[in-house]
Amino acid sequence: MRFRDSIITAKKGISVHKNRSALTVLGIVIGIASIMTIMSMGQSAEGLVMGEIQRFGPSNIFLLPGRQPTGPSDSAGTLLNDSLKQKDFEDLQKKSNVPGVKNVIPYAFGYVTASYDSEIYDAMVIGSTEIMKKNFDLSIARGSFFGKTDVDEKEKVVVIGDKVREDLFGNVDPIGEKIQLKNQKFRVIGVLEPEGQGSFIDFNKAVLAPYTTIQENVLGIRYFNRIVVEAESIEKVPEVIRDVKSLLRNNHNIDDPEKDDFFIQTQESIVNQVKTITGILTVLLSSVAAISLVVGGVGIMNIMLVSVTERTKEIGLRKALGASNSDILAQFLYEALLLTGLGGIIGVALGAVLTFILSYAARTFGGLNFPFSFSINGLMLGIVVSVSIGVVFGIFPARKASKKSPIESLHYE
Repeated sequence: MRFRDSIITAKKGISVHKNRSALTVLGIVIGIASIMTIMSMGQSAEGLVMGEIQRFGPSNIFLLPGRQPTGPSDSAGTLLNDSLKQKDFEDLQKKSNVPGVKNVIPYAFGYVTASYDSEIYDAMVIGSTEIMKKNFDLSIARGSFFGKTDVDEKEKVVVIGDKVREDLFGNVDPIGEKIQLKNQKFRVIGVLEPEGQGSFIDFNKAVLAPYTTIQENVLGIRYFNRIVVEAESIEKVPEVIRDVKSLLRNNHNIDDPEKDDFFIQTQESIVNQVKTITGILTVLLSSVAAISLVVGGVGIMNIMLVSVTERTKEIGLRKALGASNSDILAQFLYEALLLTGLGGIIGVALGAVLTFILSYAARTFGGLNFPFSFSINGLMLGIVVSVSIGVVFGIFPARKASKKSPIESLHYE
C-alpha cells in the first residue's frame, strides 16, 4: 500500500469516531501546550532578568556583605551583613589602591513609611551618590537629581518614583514640598520618569536620597548593603577584582580567603546563575507537565486497541484482498501518529497563544517589562514528543492488528 493511500485510510479511520478522537487528542494538546507555555515563559522571564542585569553594564563589579551562599539553606551570609563600611568605600575610590577603578557607588536601602499631610506610602528608600542616576540609567520627569554637594553636606533631599508621587501628592506638584521619613523632613527635588517594573527594583515605588542622609537619619546604620565598583573597561575587570579583594581583606584583617566577610559578583556570574536557575525551574515544571503527555499516550493506546477490536472484520477483509501484515501495521500506526501529530500542532499553537496572553497580562496588570518570547526549543520538543508518543503508544495496537488471522477476523462477531 502506498504511503498516500495509508494516510487517507488512517484519516477515514479517525473520522469515523470524531468525538472519541477529539477527546483522545485533548490529553496531548494539554501536555504540549503546558510544556510550550512553561518553556516560553521561562525564556521570557530570563530575558526580563537579563535586561535588568545589562542595565549595569559588563564592567560593573558588585560587592556584597557576608559570605557567598553555597546553597538555599546557607545562612552564613546573613550573619555578616554589616561588613562593608565607610572606610572600604573611601579606600576603593583611591587610584593608588585600585588603579583600574572608574567609579565606586555605595548603596544603603530599606523599607520605611513616607508621609505627606494625611497620605502615607510604604516605600523602598535607597541611599547612594549622584552616580546612581547613571548606574541605573534613570530619567527625571521633573526637577533634578541630587548632586555631590548634597551627598557631602548630608542634605535632606529626595527624588521620588512616579507611584510615590501619585499616592502622596495626587495632582499637587511635589517639587519643593516636604515628605516625612522616620520623623525627618525631606524636600522633594525631583520625580523619576514612570517605567515598567524591573526584575530587581521598582523605581516607581522608590525614594532616592544621598546615602549620607539615609544612613544617619532614616536607616540608622553605618554600613552599606551593596557597593558597585565600575572598572575603566571590561578588560580590566579581572585586575580590579583582584585589587578589590586584596584591599578588603587588608581592611578587614583577613588572612584566609575562606573567611572572607564579603563576596563579589560580576555580570557574567549573575547571568550564569540566572540561566541555571531558570533552566532548572523550566525542566522541573516541564517534567510535571509531561505527566499529562503520558496520560494522553495511554489514551491513544486505549482508543487504538478499541479501534482494532471494532474493526476486526475490516482487518480480515483487507488481508483477504491482499493486504500484508506491514500494510495493516502501517495503517494503524499512521492513525496513532495523526492523532498525536494533530495534538502536537494544536498544543504548540495553544501554548504560543497562552504565552502571549500571560506576557500581556504581566505587562498590563503587573507593570512588568515582560517580553513575549516564542520558544523554538519548545516548538521542536512539542513536535518530537508528540511523534514519539504516537510511535511508542501506537506500535502495540498496530502490531496486534497486523497479526490477526484473516479467517478468524472475517468470522468475528
